[in-house]
Amino acid sequence: MTTISPLDPTQATPEVAAILQAVKAKLGRVPNLFLTLAKAPAALKTYLGASEALGAGLLDAQQREVIALAVAEANGCDYCLAAHSAIGKMVGLDADTLLQSRSGVPASRRHAALAAFARAVVRERGQVSPLDLQAAREAGLDDQDLLEVVANVAVNILTNYTNLVAGTVVDFPKVERLAHV
Repeated sequence: MTTISPLDPTQATPEVAAILQAVKAKLGRVPNLFLTLAKAPAALKTYLGASEALGAGLLDAQQREVIALAVAEANGCDYCLAAHSAIGKMVGLDADTLLQSRSGVPASRRHAALAAFARAVVRERGQVSPLDLQAAREAGLDDQDLLEVVANVAVNILTNYTNLVAGTVVDFPKVERLAHV
């Protein structure tokens, strides 16, 4: 159930309208998440700014999508599961990797380490155990990787929680949550 309705684009301020137009130019449309965040321009700008900064980071698009899927599954965010499954396909993740990322066990050692550490950050609310850190490091993640995972988790929690609070209508092909996760 929608509890915070998306912004009607015709009601947007000139600044927000320009931001939404830039989103449309990049994505071909303005997804409901962006219209919901647009109700609070500071929240929209925070999300876009953080996403842009992380896009210029060490982790590539596939790795960021692996993290996004792991976080969305951990938080039970149907909107983000659908969105990041679609985006994951667009950046070259195959169906098996999409599914495995959600469960935290992708076949690629690096993807598995990123997903597992992201899930640990979510599960432990940042207070990851020494064993989680050791496993991440043994899988090849260094300090920069770990911090970028934390930053990606934070951005994804922003969108997960926005969608969960707002009841954002899913406007991507729906994806069922995993039963065992």
